[in-house]
Amino acid sequence: MIDRSETVTQRAARVRTKLRRGNRDGRPRLSVFRSSKYIYAQIIDDAHGRTLHSASSLESAFREQGGKASSCDKEAARKVGEMVARRAIEGGVKKVVFDRGGYAFHGRVLALAQGAREAGLEF
Repeated sequence: MIDRSETVTQRAARVRTKLRRGNRDGRPRLSVFRSSKYIYAQIIDDAHGRTLHSASSLESAFREQGGKASSCDKEAARKVGEMVARRAIEGGVKKVVFDRGGYAFHGRVLALAQGAREAGLEF
């Protein structure tokens, strides 16, 4: 019997394979990880294998924007999306591919994507 975390890992691998196949211009990848308490976003340059920018609902900058310390609702996800987009744009990244990481494009993942788009990222 396959457990839930293993199926999420398999879906994430499938999503990343499709992203690599469709990403001919070498755009960085906006990767999302969500836990029951927090949500994290990273912009990763796969060509060089390094993280360019990141944001999470765990960091102090999130709390300074009015987020609760252990909040992981849609509003928190939207703020994290805005934070990572602002940091990316300041760093010169405007276009990315969205890696939902095996999660459904719904709820908190969708809210993070909408927040990043509102802040100016294109994907």
